[in-house]
Amino acid sequence: MPPDDPQQLLWNPAVETLSRDALRALQWDRLTRQLRYNHDGSVFYRAQFARAGAEPRDIRSFEDFARLPLMDKADQRAAQQESLDRFGNPFELLACAPREKIVRIVSTSGTSGTPTLYTHTAHDIAVINEMHARKYWRAGIRPGDVMLQAVSLSMFTGGLPLSDGIQHLGACVVPVGIEGGTDRVLQYLDLTRPAALLATPSFGRYLIEQAPERAGRPARDLGIRYFFCVGEPGGGLPEVRTLLAEGFGAKVFDHTGGGHAFHGISPDEPPERASGMQLVSEDHCLLELVDPETRAPVEQADGAVGEMVFTFLDWEGTPFMRYALGDLIRVWDAPRDCPTPGRLFRILGRTDDMLIVKGVNVYPAAIQDVLAGFRPRVTGHFRIAVDGPGPPLSPQVAPPLILRVEHGEDARTDDLPALADEIVAACRTRLRVTPEIDWLRPGALPREAGKTRLIERRGQARGSSQAIRSSSVLR
Repeated sequence: MPPDDPQQLLWNPAVETLSRDALRALQWDRLTRQLRYNHDGSVFYRAQFARAGAEPRDIRSFEDFARLPLMDKADQRAAQQESLDRFGNPFELLACAPREKIVRIVSTSGTSGTPTLYTHTAHDIAVINEMHARKYWRAGIRPGDVMLQAVSLSMFTGGLPLSDGIQHLGACVVPVGIEGGTDRVLQYLDLTRPAALLATPSFGRYLIEQAPERAGRPARDLGIRYFFCVGEPGGGLPEVRTLLAEGFGAKVFDHTGGGHAFHGISPDEPPERASGMQLVSEDHCLLELVDPETRAPVEQADGAVGEMVFTFLDWEGTPFMRYALGDLIRVWDAPRDCPTPGRLFRILGRTDDMLIVKGVNVYPAAIQDVLAGFRPRVTGHFRIAVDGPGPPLSPQVAPPLILRVEHGEDARTDDLPALADEIVAACRTRLRVTPEIDWLRPGALPREAGKTRLIERRGQARGSSQAIRSSSVLR
C-alpha cells in the first residue's frame, strides 16, 4: 500500500533509511537462510557448493561466501538446456521453488544469445513490486498518475513485471508496448495524456525528432512530466539527459531493474548533474564487485570499479547466487546534498560488449559519452563497424577502430574533417584509442525502439554513408 502521506519522500523509509551496519546485519541474516534454501532446493547450487568443498553451515562470513564459485549467463543457459533435455522443462536444475509455486516466467531480451529465464513465485512478485514502487515514488510518481510503457512487453523483464510494479504503487499503467510502432505510441500518448513515459533514450530522442510531423506538435507539448530511461545506456549521460529534458519539458530519470532483485534509479536532480543511480534493493540483493579478468574480489571503497556480481536475498523462484551479469560498474557514497539515501553506482559498460584495440579495452558506452559532448554538431547516433563477429566471440579489433557517425543538420561538409580531428583527439585523451570517422547524414541510422546494438559487422552495417571519410591520424 502507498504511504499515508503522499508528501513522504520514500516509499518504505523504515528499510530505505537503514544504517550501513543495520543493512549489513539484515543481509547476513537473509543470506544464511538463502544459502540453506538454495542448497536444499537446487541440484545446480548443490554442485556449486560441492565445487567449493563446502556446505551452507561452513559459510560463516561474507569472506567465506566470496569463495563460492561465480555463475554467469553461460552457466545459466547450460542449466536450462540440461533441464530441458533431462526433465522436459527449463528450470528443474536451477529453480529452487517447487513447480506448483512458480507462477510466472520472464526472460532477458535475448539480444546476445538464447534468452535466460527468471522464474517467479507470488512472493518474488511481491518483492519485485516493492522495488518498482520504491523507485517511482522517489521520482515523484503518486497514485493517480498515468505512466505509458513504451518498451517491449513480450517476455521482457521490463515488460509485465514493470507494469505490475506501477500498479502496486497505485499509479495507472498504459502498457502500449513498442511492438505496434511509433504512431501507436503517439496515439496513446494523445488518448491517455500520461504524466510519465518509459522508453529507451534512443526512442525518446526519436520521438522528439518525429513529434512535430507525426503528432502535429513538438514533444514538449505532449504533457510528459517524467521521462524514465530504460533498457540501454544514455540515461546517465548529461548531454542525453539534457536533450530529453528540454525536448519533453520533463524531469529525466535513469533507472534499472525488471523481474529480478537488482534495482536502482537516479536521484531527482538537474539533468546536467547525472550523479548515477542509487541502489534501492540492498535488503533483497547482495552486491559484490570482482575484477573482470581475474575474478578476484574488489573492495567496495568509494569510487571502486569492478564487474557486478549479485545474489538474491529472500527469494524463492530462481534465486541467483554470485551471478556475474557482465556489467562493469563504479560505486561511491552519495554526497551530503543528495535528496535520497543509498549508495550510488554507474554502469560503465558490458564486459561482453568490450572491444580490445591494440591492447586497450574500449566500451561502446564510453564512445557514446564522448560523442554526446559534440552535440549538436553530431546527432549522437553512431555505430562501431568491425570486420569479424565482434564481442564477445571476437573482441579483438585490428586498428583503426571505425566509427560511423551522423553529423548534425547544420554541419557543413567542409567542416567535417576538422570536427573529426576534434572527436579523435577526445577519444585519444579519454579512451586511449585513435579511431577513424565515417560520416553519415543525419537520420541515416535506424532509430531503435528497443535496445540499440552499437556494434555492427562491416558488411551488415545499416545506414548509407557519405562519400567522405575523415582520417583519424592527427598531424
